[in-house]
Amino acid sequence: MQEEIKILIVEDDYEIARIMRDHLVREGFQVTWASTGVEGWEEFKEDNFSLVLVDLMMPEMDGFELCKQIRLESDIPLLIVSAKTEDDSKVLGLDLGADDYLTKPFSLKELTARVHSHFRRYHRYTGKHQQEKLIRYKHGLAIDFLNETVFLDGEIVVLTAKEQEILFLLAKNPFITFEKGKIYEHVWQMMNVDGNNTITVHIKSLRTKLKDTGKHPTFIQTIWGVGYRFIGEQSG
Repeated sequence: MQEEIKILIVEDDYEIARIMRDHLVREGFQVTWASTGVEGWEEFKEDNFSLVLVDLMMPEMDGFELCKQIRLESDIPLLIVSAKTEDDSKVLGLDLGADDYLTKPFSLKELTARVHSHFRRYHRYTGKHQQEKLIRYKHGLAIDFLNETVFLDGEIVVLTAKEQEILFLLAKNPFITFEKGKIYEHVWQMMNVDGNNTITVHIKSLRTKLKDTGKHPTFIQTIWGVGYRFIGEQSG
């Protein structure tokens, strides 16, 4: 089973990353290393990882922001590995969705134990919730998050890659309001600028494809002056 397990290490210190990577490879895991937060986010989006090890102090995107972005997309085990020992850093990291906090320096034995521990918990969790990969909503919408397919009244809805990312971001975090700028930065991985109308255009197209264009939306609700949130009600 370990041959299929992929771990992502996001660490800007080459020596620490090399030691962790080589050790985990010897333990039988497939390991990818990213040296910046942005690179780590790109790797995360490109592959299916089973666990992520994240440093906090990194260039381009720090570990706190990376944890926040990953947790919006996935419930996989997320372990912070940092030299920061302050309680505030630990609390913030855990509040952002990290599952554990490993303080540098640490032993490889401890690293291995924590990795295996989180895998066991996660496998038990996913085993119980595997049936939820396809979620059905009232008014004919169904989303297969595992196979990345959207259905409306039994027919596949053809979405662009960005439309799908926006829908999945909102649907995975129901009834949470996302500012337009935050949606843009999460999906496009670029800083938003004043006057950017990209999200408005994509939401309009998405609503049209979901037949959600009436005055009383059933899936995507506009929070005027702020942004959007997903309000679809699960059926059954």
